[in-house]
Amino acid sequence: MTIDEANGWLRRIAENPGHSRWYIQRFRDLAARGEDLAGEARLVDAVVSRGSRILDAGCGTGRVGGFLAAAGHDVVGVDLDPELIAAAREEHPGPRWLVGDLAGLDLPAAGIPAGFDAVVCAGNVMTFVAPATRREILRRFGAHVRPEGRVAVGFGAGRGYEFDAFLADAAAAGLTPDLLLRSWDLRPFTPGSDFLVALLTPQPPR
Repeated sequence: MTIDEANGWLRRIAENPGHSRWYIQRFRDLAARGEDLAGEARLVDAVVSRGSRILDAGCGTGRVGGFLAAAGHDVVGVDLDPELIAAAREEHPGPRWLVGDLAGLDLPAAGIPAGFDAVVCAGNVMTFVAPATRREILRRFGAHVRPEGRVAVGFGAGRGYEFDAFLADAAAAGLTPDLLLRSWDLRPFTPGSDFLVALLTPQPPR
């Protein structure tokens, strides 16, 4: 199996070429109904200073990064799916929205300095990436955040990525937990939680 075949998002597109368009419309419909789509962004906004540099990793249609940009932050978003990036550019002008694979994330090579104040990876993104790339993706998140910065990752249980395995991957990638929650609205994580929000920081060099 190739990495692309192992990527859950690309597999869904291969099985249903209209999947990206469905996803875009789904969130447009939720927004039109007045649903709260900014919970992840509010948490990230609360843990950074005004005017911070934030990387929205697996940004999709830009709902998280768009909120953060409107709050005054300097946002760069990266996603594998060109259709989602096109929607982000249309719906949330201002941030830089880039097509890219998180497993090969290297923004300095594209002329964008590292040293972000925060990296946010919401929307179950880590459960869609190819399992063989998880640890490398987390390592690259750590390489893009400044030493005092935060990496915020959230995803649900029952999606093929056990929470303990994620935390082990994070540790191997040089990230240590600052805070573990069971939701983006600051509820404490417990052993029975069906969702994990991990706020991670880079481990200092030994």
